[in-house]
Amino acid sequence: MKRRLWRTLVFLLTPAMLLGACGKRADPPAPANDKKEIPDITQYAKDLISQMTLEEKVGQMMHSAKAIPRLGLTDYVWWNEALHGVARAGLATVFPQAIGLAATFDDELIYRVADAISTEARGKYNAAQAKGDHGIYKGLTFWSPNINIFRDPRWGRGQETYGEDPWLTAQIGIAFVEGMQGDDPDHLKTAACAKHFAVHSGPEESRHSFNAAVSQRDLYETYLPAFEALVKEAKVEAVMGAYNRVNGEPCCGSETLLKDILLGEWGFQGHIVSDCGALEDFHKGHGVTANAAESAALAVRNGLSLNCGQLYRWLLSAVKRGLATEEEIDACLLPLMEAKIKLGIIGGSPYDDVPYSVVDCEAHQALNLETARKSLVLLKNDGILPLDKGKLSSIAVIGPNADSEAVLLGNYNGTPGKSVTVLEGIQAYVGNAVKVNYAQGAHLYKNKNAIAKAIKAAEKSDLTVLCIGLDATLEGEQGAANNPYGGADKPDLRLPESQRRLIAEIVKLGRPLVVVQMSGSAITIEGANDKANAIVQAFYPGAQGGRAVAELLFGEFSPSGRLPVTFYRDISQVPDFEDYSMANRTYKYFTGVPLYPFGYGLSYSEFAYSDLHYEDETVSVTVKNTGGMKACEAVQLYVTSPEPGAPRWRLKGFKQAELLPGEEVTLRFPLGEQQLIVPDEEGHMYLPEGSYTIYVGGTQPDERSAALTGKPGGLVLSFEKTG
Repeated sequence: MKRRLWRTLVFLLTPAMLLGACGKRADPPAPANDKKEIPDITQYAKDLISQMTLEEKVGQMMHSAKAIPRLGLTDYVWWNEALHGVARAGLATVFPQAIGLAATFDDELIYRVADAISTEARGKYNAAQAKGDHGIYKGLTFWSPNINIFRDPRWGRGQETYGEDPWLTAQIGIAFVEGMQGDDPDHLKTAACAKHFAVHSGPEESRHSFNAAVSQRDLYETYLPAFEALVKEAKVEAVMGAYNRVNGEPCCGSETLLKDILLGEWGFQGHIVSDCGALEDFHKGHGVTANAAESAALAVRNGLSLNCGQLYRWLLSAVKRGLATEEEIDACLLPLMEAKIKLGIIGGSPYDDVPYSVVDCEAHQALNLETARKSLVLLKNDGILPLDKGKLSSIAVIGPNADSEAVLLGNYNGTPGKSVTVLEGIQAYVGNAVKVNYAQGAHLYKNKNAIAKAIKAAEKSDLTVLCIGLDATLEGEQGAANNPYGGADKPDLRLPESQRRLIAEIVKLGRPLVVVQMSGSAITIEGANDKANAIVQAFYPGAQGGRAVAELLFGEFSPSGRLPVTFYRDISQVPDFEDYSMANRTYKYFTGVPLYPFGYGLSYSEFAYSDLHYEDETVSVTVKNTGGMKACEAVQLYVTSPEPGAPRWRLKGFKQAELLPGEEVTLRFPLGEQQLIVPDEEGHMYLPEGSYTIYVGGTQPDERSAALTGKPGGLVLSFEKTG
């Protein structure tokens, strides 16, 4: 309830006060009742549809919808992106990539981020509309967030997700959708889209023909919960189907996924959209239909409203051949028209006055810096951090990612007004007090001989900050990334050879070394894990990322990020890429010893836990900052349950505790039957009887986390559930 009240307050402040901080405007947006009254959105939409010809209806069901002037409908392109900021449409605040947003373990922060993104989206849309610009990436329907489970570290698009855990993904996803869509029950600020439904996480190269075989238990335990949460709790406006098949059915035409589960079991009221070109895969890649008309009919029959592409033009032929009916088309078109009305594309909106000046404004840049700080994960620290610039005369900043803007931005990104690389962040922080010696040292992946300059820079410096990793050219989506290994997925967990050679030479010097690893996925950091004095996982930290990294290194704040994925030791610990069973995958089922565990991250301070209780379906615990620095602790709640084949632990709650030295707080987590029910082998949800165990701490309750932090962690208690 506290979070809901807080979010409502933020929404009420945003139109008048937040926008006032971002740009000049005489008056706040007009309240909803000052706009055109729509007494019944559904009836209004039905009336519009009833006046369309069949050809016009079909034209409205493709992502580039044509105008129908007599009905007041302008051209509209449904395809827009906002994964971590308004993307592909010029200037925008570029927040940390989605995997970095997840590393914050802070859903309240992600709500604020999404609220800022949707504010900028409105400002950009209003400016485009004023110029009569109805082009792609200028609309209000955003195909974000990506809530697929990052089950395999090789997947190139894993950077777009919120990690490997269904609960973390669901809670961060809910916050993102609520921030994007706003709190007005009758008017959407923007429309969010949960993608890619469902059981989708690579391989990228075979996604147009691949069949993901999955058990019912894994389906309901791992792959569906986040989608269900966004549909039922966040009321997400759209759901996008995936390219692949699931148990033989193509996702964008699956009777099981779309008709039975999404529309049936969950009662989804929004619109379903295909991934781009996915309907052509029905006959070209999956071979489940014979031609385009059959593919279009299959999608409409199972409730898919919007075709990203042009294949729905074959619906006219499908109707003539008796493969589809106009009534089925009307049913699919209805939620599209309802969405346009709720967005004010038809009839106007209380957000029509949001000015362009909000885009990448100072308030959003400040929020971006805060988010970048909280996304950074300190993996190792022997005491070298935080640095004291008063005790340094020189620093070597080395590596292919040291002065790279591309590594800040990830994929599906906008264009920041100004970005700060790690090199620039360190230079700005130390000023003239400390000499900064820069050398690239190595290409990101090409074996160019540039190591000699890096060695010289390191030799004449008090310490080295080595910036290594990947960027979105080496991991990403099929067709968008093309790494030196020939695809968008990684073949293994190693850095490219060029960087491994650089690391080896720098380590040989035996001088103080801090590694900043930037990637959208788990990397083994070969050669540096044991030798480096400190390691920071920075993911793709957004336009303010270099400043945030510099401030962390010099102790302007204490790190609080946590890993949203498991960092495995090497690829031999991971099952076959095409195996969608969860056995031995993610922290919940992995039986080996990881390099760095899910939920792990170090602080510059210390925290103590006490008074763990569970009563009235509420877990309470007291957390105290026992260190000497103000710091934020990502408090995590895990549960283990008694059903056969249960995961080791399940994350079921997380909260931020920001405390001054000596300060303590009591946190409360809801833990009722809804959090404890689990699927059986057939996917049916039930509440197991027997002994449950609760753990609350700053990491997950595993031996590796305890070894890395040097302390046992949090508190444990058990309780019984009986019939």
